[in-house]
Amino acid sequence: MLKKQYLKSKPLCKVTFSLPVEAVEGGAEVRVVGDFNDWNWENGLAMELKKNEYVASAELMTGRNYEFRYLVDNDHWANDWNADAYLPSPYFGVENSVVLLVEHEFSAGGHTEEAPAAAPAVKKTAPKAAKAAKDDLKKIEGIGPKIQTLLEAKGITSFGDLAKADVSLLMEILEAAGSRFKMHDPTTWPQQAKLAAEGNWEELNKLQAELKGGKR
Repeated sequence: MLKKQYLKSKPLCKVTFSLPVEAVEGGAEVRVVGDFNDWNWENGLAMELKKNEYVASAELMTGRNYEFRYLVDNDHWANDWNADAYLPSPYFGVENSVVLLVEHEFSAGGHTEEAPAAAPAVKKTAPKAAKAAKDDLKKIEGIGPKIQTLLEAKGITSFGDLAKADVSLLMEILEAAGSRFKMHDPTTWPQQAKLAAEGNWEELNKLQAELKGGKR
């Protein structure tokens, strides 16, 4: 499962990876390996056992996608079945998990002399930012590319549409898509979408920090 927290002062996102204990199948050590560490066990992101899951976090550059998998005891692999997407690996019949990180606005802070030059950035008002991101339903935690496609097929194409959608309707859409999507809980999606539609990104970030995969 993936949890994302975009940093306010850098073009980075803190991504928290989590893997249920049962997926490890009795393994002793689990690491996250992928594009961001050259698929190398030695450089892999070590995961810590907390309650009933293994957890690890990394700050990754935004505006790009990363393929990854979980490697157990440097011996066998596990996928994240709540990832944003999946892509074929070089090995026949094997898919890599994908985390999608959108570009986001941030404040680098800075130099007094640069203040006049920064003025044009102020013209990027909140309404414009909301409009640019309006159709990017993947900014709602718990929604990946495939679920976004399902929602768009039902006419839910914007944050405003999603904010007005009944949770029961969202559940029906997921159930109709098959058993793989039934595990998703859309309860918080309208609430998240309302904040996004209003351009209230700070409150949305606070809410998403309390969620796991979109769930409370």
